[in-house]
Amino acid sequence: MTYREGSRGAIVKQIQKVVRCYPDGIWGKLTTEAVKNWQRDHGLTADGIAGPRTLAAMGLAALTPQPTQGYVDLTLKKSRRRIDYIVVHCTASPEGQAMTVDDIRKIHKKQGWADIGYHYVVTLDGKIHQGRDVDLIGAHVAGHNTYSIGVCYVGGLENRPGVAYDKLKGKDTRNEAQKNALMNLLMDLRRLYPDAKICGHRDFSPDKNGDGIISPCEWIKECPCFDAAVEYRYI
Repeated sequence: MTYREGSRGAIVKQIQKVVRCYPDGIWGKLTTEAVKNWQRDHGLTADGIAGPRTLAAMGLAALTPQPTQGYVDLTLKKSRRRIDYIVVHCTASPEGQAMTVDDIRKIHKKQGWADIGYHYVVTLDGKIHQGRDVDLIGAHVAGHNTYSIGVCYVGGLENRPGVAYDKLKGKDTRNEAQKNALMNLLMDLRRLYPDAKICGHRDFSPDKNGDGIISPCEWIKECPCFDAAVEYRYI
């Protein structure tokens, strides 16, 4: 759901309270300017529109109905397993290179896995696809699969023609469609698993120096090539 100039209602009042604007529930020019200022202060695109990312950053995601568009042949269901983590991944494929769930499944099966390791996949067009059934333990983060859900976006590597795959560097390649789809999916998963921690694959790397921080030099891998724990901390 997106709120902008002209919107009215209870959610608009909540937004106005966050941005310290008179909460009359009517979105006018003053509310737009207040939202823009708030977005700038919080590192968001200052467009004066409260979309999924802004609502999540404001802590209002749980109050707003989210569109179901983007899901392909799947209905979200709650796993019968206990879920402590929702882990965000990338496919570690070059930017702009399309991959389907079947493509990923074939790769994972060649590695000896029973099925695709992730439970959900967000493709380049921003569509959300079912991977492994959520009632089944995934294969996406060693040592933590039993109590986790694996979410993956297609991408995660720079695209440099002529450069060997193993020389490509990690890169946050999510396009806007993927960012929005991931946000909506994670907000929906948060409703199903309110106590689960949202984090990235790299956050499970060992803290080798014992300082309580997983530093870049300690990452086993860069996946998902952005700080998922920080980006989704308000969901």
